[in-house]
Amino acid sequence: SAIFAHNLCALETQVGFISKIGGDALGKMAAERLTAAGVDISRIKQTTGKTSTGLTVVLPHTQHRYILTYPGTMFEMQYADIDMDYVRTARHLHLSSFFLHRALRPRILNLFQQAKEAGLTTSLDTNDDPENRWGQDLLEVLKYVDIFLPNDREAKKIARTEDLSQALNLLAGLSKVVVVKRGSGSAICRTGDEQWSLSPPAVQMVDDIGAGDTFDAGFIHLYLRGAKLEDCLAFANIVAAYSVTKEGGTEAFRDRNALSSFLRHQWNLMGRGPLP
Repeated sequence: SAIFAHNLCALETQVGFISKIGGDALGKMAAERLTAAGVDISRIKQTTGKTSTGLTVVLPHTQHRYILTYPGTMFEMQYADIDMDYVRTARHLHLSSFFLHRALRPRILNLFQQAKEAGLTTSLDTNDDPENRWGQDLLEVLKYVDIFLPNDREAKKIARTEDLSQALNLLAGLSKVVVVKRGSGSAICRTGDEQWSLSPPAVQMVDDIGAGDTFDAGFIHLYLRGAKLEDCLAFANIVAAYSVTKEGGTEAFRDRNALSSFLRHQWNLMGRGPLP
């Protein structure tokens, strides 16, 4: 979610970030990077206990990558840590890592219900379930999600099928829009009976960490500007492709001029008209 927030802000959407960190160097570093991008971190909570900020280590292999996570303060963040008056002032609510929010998870449904009652649009990226249970409480939450952003594997796990078409049919019956990320393959956007499939531009990949969260940021960035869903999908592909050209999930987005140049060049190559 920090990668999502940083890169969405770099795309010039105003972003507020709610999280919980420890009093350690990693938490401070993450907060400083978000602040430098322009993200409002005033609602980040710092634990008064000994728990450290969460840390994820990604081990890439030829066909799969293995993710090791020390959840730290992420397991401790709860509904009481969220300033709901602050949330209600926003246009949109996005949540990442559904299954890692151990203390918050029992109230996530309530969080999304309140966001919708306040007139916000909503989005969700579950990320992986380390316990491989893919609980049924998620399906209730999806009824209040405007844009659901799983990857191919997550979509099939949640729908309990190996057939992506069947997974899309189920998920599209719950969320308003379902967007399935497929790495270098064609991403799919489905709403009702309408569906689009678009491939990302070819780039020299350096590091794909955070590409999925950056894809989310690109899609939401245009969605909030009222763009057509097909254009949101195309832009998300371009933004995600750019993110893999440098090491780390946010590094490519620190040079705003290079980012803008890449986005406009790729958009023009697609012949989609003026960038919304």
